[in-house]
Amino acid sequence: MQTQEKESRPLGGWLMLSLLVAAVLGFGAYNYWIAIPTRSPWLIGSGGLPLALWIFLMCGFFTLQPNMAAVLVLFGKYTGTVQKSGFHWANPLLIKNKVSQRAHNLNGDKLKVNDLRGNPIEIAVVVVWRVTDTAKAIFDVEDFKDFVNVQSEAALRHVAMAYPYDIFEGDTISLRGNVDEISEALQKEVQDRVAQAGVLVEEARISHLAYAPEIAGAMLQRQQAEAIVAARTKIVEGAVGMVELALRKLEEHKTVDLDEERKAAMVSNLLVVLCGHSNAQPIINTGTLYN
Repeated sequence: MQTQEKESRPLGGWLMLSLLVAAVLGFGAYNYWIAIPTRSPWLIGSGGLPLALWIFLMCGFFTLQPNMAAVLVLFGKYTGTVQKSGFHWANPLLIKNKVSQRAHNLNGDKLKVNDLRGNPIEIAVVVVWRVTDTAKAIFDVEDFKDFVNVQSEAALRHVAMAYPYDIFEGDTISLRGNVDEISEALQKEVQDRVAQAGVLVEEARISHLAYAPEIAGAMLQRQQAEAIVAARTKIVEGAVGMVELALRKLEEHKTVDLDEERKAAMVSNLLVVLCGHSNAQPIINTGTLYN
């Protein structure tokens, strides 16, 4: 059963302090003017009970800083939460559990998990969170800070196993290539898990992402090969466009009349020059293609 937070309104601390100071001054005047001059043991002894009550009431003062709250418990029963900062007074028998509602920063440890394709990866998360329901944070979980740590780790493992590290054939979203989408999914996953502790997750992002050492070398070679293939594809596309442009310009300006065999030779030579790894070495041909 989840606990619902309710607001408590304690007495003002300065007002109660003024009353207690006035009471102790009156008690001192009573002893000075009445009890001591009469030398009555009964009158002098009767002042012990008011003094004990005054000391007991003085134990009810407490202060709250901004973004701090106090959960009040009386004999095991939750009575309310004080949200207002300042100097307050409440029943001295109340247990006042102070809870910080400031933003907390969780910098998770590196975890070793398998991604969607089964590749071992190292991943870590940063979570920014704060307590919004103090009653749930105190009564519904054992330790809300430890609860957030454990559930954040569990959420990170679940998200890491649901997506591949990088985009390959047929993939649309990856851990490395879609940072915003992954962060949104991770934040929702963490929020769903820590909601019962009265915690609001403001941000959750991956702080570290890498292949595990045992496959890092092989994956690096794969990435380099894919980069080379992509670069070569771009070079070939550009070279074909340049050859088409050259042939079209030659035909438009009628610079030279080329038959199909000469066009094929020209295309071959241009592609070799444009797509080759090293600079082309020109060869002067003094004959013809037909000799």
